[in-house]
Amino acid sequence: MSESHAAFSPVALVTGCSSGIGRALALALLQAGYQVIATARQPHALADLAAAGIQTMALDVDDPTQITAVLQQISAQQQRLDLLINNAGFGAIGPLFDQNGSTLQQQFQTNVFALVELTRQALPLLRQSQGTVVNIGSVSAKLVTPFAGAYCASKAAVHALTQAMQMELAPFKIRVLLAITGAINTGFADRAQREAEQALAAASWWAPYQKGLLKRARASQNRPTPVDRYANALVQAIQTPGLTQVRLGSGSLLLPILALLPQRLLQWILRRSFLQ
Repeated sequence: MSESHAAFSPVALVTGCSSGIGRALALALLQAGYQVIATARQPHALADLAAAGIQTMALDVDDPTQITAVLQQISAQQQRLDLLINNAGFGAIGPLFDQNGSTLQQQFQTNVFALVELTRQALPLLRQSQGTVVNIGSVSAKLVTPFAGAYCASKAAVHALTQAMQMELAPFKIRVLLAITGAINTGFADRAQREAEQALAAASWWAPYQKGLLKRARASQNRPTPVDRYANALVQAIQTPGLTQVRLGSGSLLLPILALLPQRLLQWILRRSFLQ
């Protein structure tokens, strides 16, 4: 990208770009004409994005000092920020009562508290450009399943906080878009399965339900949407004025409807799926 072209390109900051959705979004935004800043905890994981012409930076979203440093660099170099995509996150899979306090705290620190802190620090730049914040939500915020309680709760918090952001930032012309995400073909399920296998101790009350636990860990790979298709659709949604919510990915329309079933019936169905 030439210097003259970059000066007129909207600037996008994307977190969690080492793989999956974040990586695909960085490439899709570049193709759409954005000046993309892709971040991850381990910058060496972004080498292919740098080779594609994307600016890369190290950013652990759990570290407020790193957030400050990245935004200061953007302010000095690009002098604007038009789009912030809060994508970094992870899913703690396993029986809720087998997970220790530090696991639960880390789940909310990364998925929820870091999202708020990064957005807070980015607000001056976003207000200046009347920019957009995109929070990556999940169908799991509405459809809570066994063995994913902490993750579902963290995404429910993201949805609630996004609604508050939409109202509170409206007077400052900052748009907030919630991407309610279904099953996407990323490495999420492989990581979740490895963690689930390690988390379930032989003495656990839920050891007899290991098959259901592994089934839940791999649920996001049930006819998943290709990650590049998801990324391109989300970029299109970002470029649609006034849009504040979009459902993307396999199951993103149908699964939340299941949550409207009577709770006794819904929980019976889910127990049959994962606790038999």
